[in-house]
Amino acid sequence: MDIETALKVGEIVEAEVTRITDFGAFAKINGRALGLIHISQISNSFVKDVKQHLKTGDKVKARVIKVGPGKKIDLSLKKSVSSRPQKNNSGFRSSDFREKLKKFLRHLPK
Repeated sequence: MDIETALKVGEIVEAEVTRITDFGAFAKINGRALGLIHISQISNSFVKDVKQHLKTGDKVKARVIKVGPGKKIDLSLKKSVSSRPQKNNSGFRSSDFREKLKKFLRHLPK
């Protein structure tokens, strides 16, 4: 059985970064298969430059988020997201923002 068919979505794997691009990083999984860590999956916060977060040779624990046709494996370094509202850097929860936005939109002139 090859490694691609052995991988399960949600599984945590050891990966070594082999190449950095503008859109993410390629990583060798368990020393064999190649996966992509898209720039949007590198951190829970905004990533402008992949090189500020990863470098070639870095060993990371990544979550398998997709195993597609043609041996395409998508990985994520993001921490798992809970169902509870998370506080962002400004100190308020995202659910607070949504409520405030709804109130604001109700008071706009039509």
